Amino acid sequence: MPRLTLARLNAYRAQTYRLKPARRVKTIDEALAFVEARGFVYFWPIKGVELPSLWAAVAGDRPVADEHDDPGHITWGWKDQWLGARRWYYAKLLRGKATLVALPVVPYFYALSENFGDWRADYLELFAAGRLTADARAVYEALLEKGPLHTLALRKEARLTSKGSNARFEKALVELQTGLRILPVGVAQAGAWRYAFIYDIVDRHFPDLAAQAGSITRVDARAHLAGLYLDSVGAARAQDAQRLFRWTVEETRRVWERLADEGRALRLEAVAGVPGEWLATPRLFGAGGDHGQ
Repeated sequence: MPRLTLARLNAYRAQTYRLKPARRVKTIDEALAFVEARGFVYFWPIKGVELPSLWAAVAGDRPVADEHDDPGHITWGWKDQWLGARRWYYAKLLRGKATLVALPVVPYFYALSENFGDWRADYLELFAAGRLTADARAVYEALLEKGPLHTLALRKEARLTSKGSNARFEKALVELQTGLRILPVGVAQAGAWRYAFIYDIVDRHFPDLAAQAGSITRVDARAHLAGLYLDSVGAARAQDAQRLFRWTVEETRRVWERLADEGRALRLEAVAGVPGEWLATPRLFGAGGDHGQ
């Protein structure tokens, strides 16, 4: 069983996260290449979650700046520029946080969703089974009937305009995004800040997505996503993957065993004294089999 030092792990992440000044992302095309290389990244770094972020790849390993003119905030303009452009997938996906996904990877997330292929009707089955809230249903039906809507119009159509419904509306948006049912596709000059996301239904915006995901089993989808995750972070515990993807303990255990059994990941002893079911990408140790110390 190979051993891994914290120094080696951090050095690997500095490369895959593009933290070194010479490797920083400087253009929107480089941002796309970064997302495609990693498969999926967070837009901002998320406290307590180990995953590359576009912010850190641009601005370095530092907190997100409060100042609006910070150079790192060029990422905001890139994100808005490509909303709806189908160059990448942007939504509050992993743990309900802003996530960028490379288009070839989106079908693997979709294969794990509860979309059944008939986006005009299958939400009703989820609602009847108690797996879709009434507020999320109202928001989804507004988009289904009216087409893409910015947030102010969407709240009106969903009848969630009172101050007391603010949290309910935001929660419904996140619920629908994590379920790959809706996503932002543009920005409208609406509201007090003259800035509001325009939302649409995922299957309407990506009409081929269900077919692309149709041949992907849930087991294969988890293995593919977990493999990309390990390639990005270098090494992780099963519980880290479980928290990120919100899989069950059993689902995560099976994925961990599969990756190790197939040689797509290496089992590790405790890393930096932290115990757990650690797996590492073989890339950490080089093609020549150098396991390091």
